[in-house]
Amino acid sequence: MKNALLLLLLLSLGAGTAYAQALTLTGRVTDTAGEPLIGVNILEKGTTNGTTTDVDGAYRITYRSQDATFVFSYVGFKRQEIQPAGRTTLDVTLEEGVEFSEVVVVGTRSLNRTTTETPVAVDVFDVEEITSQVGQLDVNQILQYVAPSFNANRQSGADGADHIDPATLRGLGPDQTLVLINGKRRHQSSLINIFGSRGRGNTGTDLNAIPASAIERIEVLRDGASAQYGSDAIAGVINIVLKASVDEFTGGASAGANKARFRADKDYDGQHYQVNGNYGVPLGQDGFLNLTADYLRKRRTNRPADPSEFDIYRRQYGDAALENFGSYFNAGLKLNEQTSLYAFGGFNYRYTDAYAWTRDPDSERNVPAIYPGGFDPHILSNITDQSVSTGFRSRVRNWDVDVNNTFGQNRFHYIIDGTLNASLLEKSPTRFDAGGYQLAQNTTGINFTRFFDQVLDGLNVAFGVEYRIENYEIFAGEEGSWRNYGVIDTLIDGQLRQVDVLGRPGGSQGFPGFRPENELDEFRTNLGAYVDAELDLTDRFMVGGAVRFENYSDFGETLNAKFATRLELTPDVALRGSASTGFRAPSLAQIYFNSTFTDFVAGVPIDKLIARNNSPITRALGIPPLKEETARNASLGFTANLPGGFTATVDGYYVAIDDRIVLTGAFDDEDPDIGDDLKSVQVGAAQFFTNAIDTETLGLDVILTYTALVGLNRVRVSFAGNFNDMTLGTIHTSPKLRGKEDIYFGQREQFFLLASAPESKLNLTFDFSRDRYNASLRFVRFGQVTLIDFLDEKDVYEAKVTTDLSVGFDLSRNVRLTLGGANLFDVYPTPQDTETETGGLWDAVQMGFSGAFYYARLGFKL
Repeated sequence: MKNALLLLLLLSLGAGTAYAQALTLTGRVTDTAGEPLIGVNILEKGTTNGTTTDVDGAYRITYRSQDATFVFSYVGFKRQEIQPAGRTTLDVTLEEGVEFSEVVVVGTRSLNRTTTETPVAVDVFDVEEITSQVGQLDVNQILQYVAPSFNANRQSGADGADHIDPATLRGLGPDQTLVLINGKRRHQSSLINIFGSRGRGNTGTDLNAIPASAIERIEVLRDGASAQYGSDAIAGVINIVLKASVDEFTGGASAGANKARFRADKDYDGQHYQVNGNYGVPLGQDGFLNLTADYLRKRRTNRPADPSEFDIYRRQYGDAALENFGSYFNAGLKLNEQTSLYAFGGFNYRYTDAYAWTRDPDSERNVPAIYPGGFDPHILSNITDQSVSTGFRSRVRNWDVDVNNTFGQNRFHYIIDGTLNASLLEKSPTRFDAGGYQLAQNTTGINFTRFFDQVLDGLNVAFGVEYRIENYEIFAGEEGSWRNYGVIDTLIDGQLRQVDVLGRPGGSQGFPGFRPENELDEFRTNLGAYVDAELDLTDRFMVGGAVRFENYSDFGETLNAKFATRLELTPDVALRGSASTGFRAPSLAQIYFNSTFTDFVAGVPIDKLIARNNSPITRALGIPPLKEETARNASLGFTANLPGGFTATVDGYYVAIDDRIVLTGAFDDEDPDIGDDLKSVQVGAAQFFTNAIDTETLGLDVILTYTALVGLNRVRVSFAGNFNDMTLGTIHTSPKLRGKEDIYFGQREQFFLLASAPESKLNLTFDFSRDRYNASLRFVRFGQVTLIDFLDEKDVYEAKVTTDLSVGFDLSRNVRLTLGGANLFDVYPTPQDTETETGGLWDAVQMGFSGAFYYARLGFKL
């Protein structure tokens, strides 16, 4: 890596020869009414050279080619490409509206509304700009550091969660945020989290299956939107808009590594290598085909505790190693002035290698003849994710019509290596196929939108119908991954009974495989219909509302509504607010997932059963079928675009959720109500998914920005903060388990739920650019987090601040070099003892446990 950095620095020293004489272009960008547009992206096509407009809509850019073409783009406005042709001043007027290849801003179905005019909070992140400044390489980690209400952490020793990071918005569940791609519903992951400090008992969407190099922008709607988009949108909506550029190649290559704190054997680990490319070609008249390929390789980190100070539960503790390949496409073809076809989708393959908990040499789970010093099992995963969305848009009798079909599938296959089946003794293999699961989803919809400009100051009406089919499968592993070969059938008192003659656990250590009795292939369908309207009563006052009806084949019907409004007090200041009801359907995984697995309680391994919701055990305990979670959302805030380059948005929110689905604590085989049932299936404890608790979340989002041109220097200062407080209501148990609330959903599980987000997350960023150079300095303060460990003691993670710094400069018109560090000063959460959930010094909280990350990146534009 040192040689690579040296080479990049040598290139930078000679880069000046790649520049011709500098030319300067200045001007203003306005809308059709002559109002300045702030933050318009201006990019010299085919190069890394670009800038944005200031509060007066003014810009200044230096370039070096007489044939340069400049691209002016702004969310909600039509993109323009202009050649200066020798001019030194160029004023540009952008027309409102979107091209057929673009996507309406999430949170509104009006084609005539921009992000600054929506009645609810919408953040828009330019991914190309962000990735040129930060060290994070995947979508989860990018959003973790730029969106204060978004939280994602890498897990360790948490089975599948080591391989797919759980993420949350506003501290709610990973499955309470809806993800769209180009405005169409994205399928969830097949993984359900059963370990880790975030997302326990939840499914979620694997954002990292979408390469950042394929994304133009990410829109985050921070408001309940079930009445508009359906299930999962309780916390909000993340809409990922894919690139649609043509005749331009963009690519990058990056390398980096983590500082290997607590290790005597090396100074750096977690080496990252990434290369990607994106290119678009024209199709027909105004059509396009945009293609992306992305490859990422990451080696593992290890942050073991000092054995002289702690009882070591894990010799290998840190981030998993992975190789990830993603390919995406986005296409549109204009058939005529009224009709266009579109398609997008992709394929992602991820191979991941994560360490499970250490098996000691003298444990009954080890065979000394195979591993004399004990062993650390590897949980390997082969994760494939694929999707395709096709449709057409047309204009029929003044209605904009969108007909679409979207299919997506996620498959998670476990391989356990460096392990054994202790009941086979010396004959045991050391590698097993442990089976896995798969989720498929197909959504068909038709949507109609029309704008009536003669109704007051404008009325937008939208309605549509959507039909969705979902399929969830569990497939078994090979016999040795789950069977206990020490259990034999023996006649006792004239009855045939099973007896364990070895006293050793069966199955592959680290992750016992799925058994044939775990296998399933379940379907469900959903039919939804909505009506959505937005009315501009005056040019300063609008109201909007939506109603959505859904019918699920497995739990029934739900009806939800939303009201939103926006009032301009002055041309620069506006109030906005909303109130809505919401819901989230239980995922198929929550209904049907079942498995026997090994958990560690204070370092002691225990085989546990997760029973499906409709199993004989759950029926015996009186646990009812899962039903939908229901929510009530409210928000109130204001926006301000003030003279001098200052903007502000402040939004308070309230989210009350009833009947949240959780994974219960473990009932052991000595329990008088369930003990005999557990012993009959040879497990030490059992857990269930159930609608157990109500929560209320009160929070505040604050975003402040200041932009200025100081001579040739562009300076931007931004502050983004999220303050979040969740409270828990009464625990709902079945009548048979009343009085066992401390097991059903005990204090430890409650604290995990409360720790879905820190009590606050604050982001202060300074951006500077001038000609060929730019720099970014960012401070992120993670608020305090409190958890309960295996000794029923509180583990307090104090508030901490991380620092990121990047410096970039153009080596030529087409190549930019960025050097930087994330978590520059190697900050870690507060160390705990090894009674944590993860078996290491920290749970998966705040900035994680990988420490400082130093990187270099080359960006290309041709």
